[in-house]
Amino acid sequence: MAKFLVQKSAPLRGEVTISGSKNAVLPIMAATLLTDEPCVIKDVPALRDVEVMCSLLESLGASAERDTDNSTVCITASGDISHEAPFDLVKMMRASILVLGALILRTGRAVIPLPGGCAIGKRPVELHLKGLKALGVVINEEQLARGVVDASADRLTGNTIYLDFPSVGATEVIIMAASLAEGTTILENAAQEPEIVDLANFLNKMGARIKGAGTDTIKIEGVEKLRGVASHHVIPDRIEAGTFMVGAVMTRGCVLIKNVLPDHLKAVIAKLRECGAEITMTDEGMIVRGDRNPINSTDIKTLPYPGFPTDMQSPFMALLTIASGPSVVIETVFENRFMHVGEFNRMGANIKTDGNCAIIPGGKVLQGAQVVATDLRAGAAVVLTGLVAEGTTEVSQIYHVDRGYENFVSKLRDLGANIMRVEE
Repeated sequence: MAKFLVQKSAPLRGEVTISGSKNAVLPIMAATLLTDEPCVIKDVPALRDVEVMCSLLESLGASAERDTDNSTVCITASGDISHEAPFDLVKMMRASILVLGALILRTGRAVIPLPGGCAIGKRPVELHLKGLKALGVVINEEQLARGVVDASADRLTGNTIYLDFPSVGATEVIIMAASLAEGTTILENAAQEPEIVDLANFLNKMGARIKGAGTDTIKIEGVEKLRGVASHHVIPDRIEAGTFMVGAVMTRGCVLIKNVLPDHLKAVIAKLRECGAEITMTDEGMIVRGDRNPINSTDIKTLPYPGFPTDMQSPFMALLTIASGPSVVIETVFENRFMHVGEFNRMGANIKTDGNCAIIPGGKVLQGAQVVATDLRAGAAVVLTGLVAEGTTEVSQIYHVDRGYENFVSKLRDLGANIMRVEE
């Protein structure tokens, strides 16, 4: 198993280019099953989750040709497509459920074991299934009780659907399915994340008729057929950008972040400025300075977009461990997303939790320790903490980090971080 060795580092300085968004590219790749024509996706990050999605699509009968040098994937789902997703791939990645609607439209049936991924909460698929049922899909309840989604439909018909919670995954599955349903679908209380907009833009290039993506109400007029896409560029990864922003502030550095869309990071920018960071937009990108002011404490509460992103909670908590005073973090999206608190406390953070609330005393001199990447974002967070801790921090279970950060070690080293990857 590989691990990271991190030592206290000088302030991060230089520039970093953000990769394409993991959370945008995975649903786009799943959407290629909706056509038998080639789809070319660009700015695709070289990530473990992307590899798993390629393998999943190939197991279903599609071809997925990767050109990692040019960050491009060409997917062609022509010929016979299987309706059954293999468990050994699905268990590796939560995003496997994204193929659900597309398989039903292509084959009339989808059989998918309930997927795996980071252990940050229940993340149920009830909302996905509720939306599909409203479109005419029949769910085998006996199979569902055994942990397998077995869904079928001869045809899908548009409907008005209200989501009890603005689930990103459910929104993506429903708009994919509704794109080829008969009639019009109105999706209310939809997720508004930028990744939803990117998926809708891709589907519209395929010939779909989707309006309102990025708002809480999306209108999808079903069409008879979708075509291939000659070229689609994936949006930049806002969570990767936010992670490097926090790293610049924690180490009291100055970093130019390139290929970033500031509008996608308004909540993170606002909170970093409350902490004393200076953030400037230029023609080249975003300049983040943490070297001119003390690091102030602040409180955060995670919310669906455009609120503070749950994926930035653990990196931001890392920053608050060294802030000048106490801070409070409230997690409202996932009920089990404080697993990293124990790892921070191994390093001397002394964080207390009560349900979905964490109290961070701040002002701590952290010490390097042996810690675990409990999930994808927590893995990045403990790496950032290691950059400001005395001594050496050893981070294990880094396969989580490989799922979501492209060239994480090399990007940090280029900024002056003292980090290395060790293969055991």
